[in-house]
Formats: sequence, structure tokens, C-alpha cells
Amino acid sequence: MRVAVTGSTGFLGGLVARSLVGHNIPLTLLVRSTARAPQLPDTQVIETAGYADLAGNKEALKDASTVFMVSAAESSDRLEQHKAFINAAGAAGVEHIVYLSFQNAAPNATFTLARTHWHTEEHIRQSGMKFTFLRDSFYQDFLAGLAGDDSVIRGPAGRGCVAAVARTDAAAAAAQILLDPAAHAGKTYTLTGPQALTLDEVAQIISEETGRSVSYHNETVDEAYASRMAWDVPDWQREAWVSTYTAIAAGELEEVTTDICDITGREPLSLRELLRRTR
Repeated sequence: MRVAVTGSTGFLGGLVARSLVGHNIPLTLLVRSTARAPQLPDTQVIETAGYADLAGNKEALKDASTVFMVSAAESSDRLEQHKAFINAAGAAGVEHIVYLSFQNAAPNATFTLARTHWHTEEHIRQSGMKFTFLRDSFYQDFLAGLAGDDSVIRGPAGRGCVAAVARTDAAAAAAQILLDPAAHAGKTYTLTGPQALTLDEVAQIISEETGRSVSYHNETVDEAYASRMAWDVPDWQREAWVSTYTAIAAGELEEVTTDICDITGREPLSLRELLRRTR
């Protein structure tokens, strides 16, 4: 059973790859640059031109039975890249895809990038391959960096809550599933932290644990778009940034699950615990 891992040059994919070493599982890392790949024992590293490289990925995956697929970098053609990679996996004979998706992925999700995740899930379903979907919440590591240089988190999240998860916990769950993918075939998990927090509470915890006085300012939607005009980015990117907060306001990220504990056997980290570990 050869497992192919994408995204191993990043934090989460790299942690998943490292977690699989020593379990007597043949491992292939698909990367865009072999120079950036983690150096792991008994691991095959194959360079491709990215998810859109249909021929290259088909060849790279020809011996893999299971693929761990992280999402491509944010772009206007992200979904097309995902579909091309899934098609390559199917053509190569891959049996099972474990896809890192997003909490409450849906075609009409408030967070615009969650819509791409839903369409990606649907393409995997239609491929005929077995699947496992890991719908993680926003990362606690991401929340910890939301404050600007003025130590203010700005966005139209209101009093909505987010059940953010630590990247290390999401990676641990993914690695555990990849050790026995057949036991998780056809399942969708929602990976969250142990509690849902408002951004006021997030700011308070960051302040208490880092010594940096952080606060939250609840922008209106119009104010959010206006404040983000300072960056020269395409409209879809700006909409994704703003919908990060409006999805929280809509209550679409407040669900807390036990899936991390159910999969790994240990409780997930809270934001406070994560900050203490990384302080």
C-alpha cells in the first residue's frame, strides 16, 4: 500500500509525511521542487509541474493506492487544478483519496473558498474512487496572526464563533487515517478545536498568552471591503478575505466536534494551549 502525499513542502503536509515514516508504509512525496522536499528515509520524491500537470501526476501516482490531497494555492483556477489532479489520480489507478477540505463546505457557503472545496469533494465522489473528507475549521495558527501592526483584528464577524483547530491536530488526524484508509472510506470528518470562540475572546486569549494587547474591531461589510482596498489583489481574493469573517458571523464555523479525539485518541489543543506551546 503506497501512500502519496501532496503538500509535503508545507507545514501540514510535511507533518503528515513525517508522521507516516516508521510505519512500514511505502511513501511518495509529490512536490514542485525536490530541493524543498523533506528528507525522509525510504521515501520516494517525485517532482511535477503542479496539480494541472495531468501527464506528470498520472505517471507519479501509478504505484500509489492512496493519496493525501491538500488544496492547491489560492487562485482563480483552483478548482480546475483540483479536477485535473483528481482525473490524473483516477487514470493512474489510485483507489482512495483523502482530501483536506473545509468546515461546512457547500455550494452556497458564505466563505467563498469553501465552495471550491465542496465542488472538489463532488468531483472526487463522481470519480468512482474511495474517499475520506477532512473538513477542518480555520487554523488556530491563522487566528493568532490576524491582528495587524496596530494589534487590532478587523473584520465583520460580529458575535459569531469559530471552532478553530490547531494544524498539528489536523495533521495527526490525517496521518492516523492514512495508516488505515479502508476503515475511513466514505466518511466525512469535521476537524475542530475543543471550543468555539468569538473574535473578542480570541483577542483576549492572545493578549493574555503573548503579552501583546490585542483587540477586535467589528467592521461593517462595506468597511471591510474598503479597508482591504489597500492591497492590489483581484476581486475574488478580496471577497475571500472578507467572507472569512462573514462566515463566522453567519454561524457556519461554530460547530465543535469530537472527531479529532475520535480519530487520534487525544483531545485537540485549545488556542490558549497552542499559544503556550509556541510562545
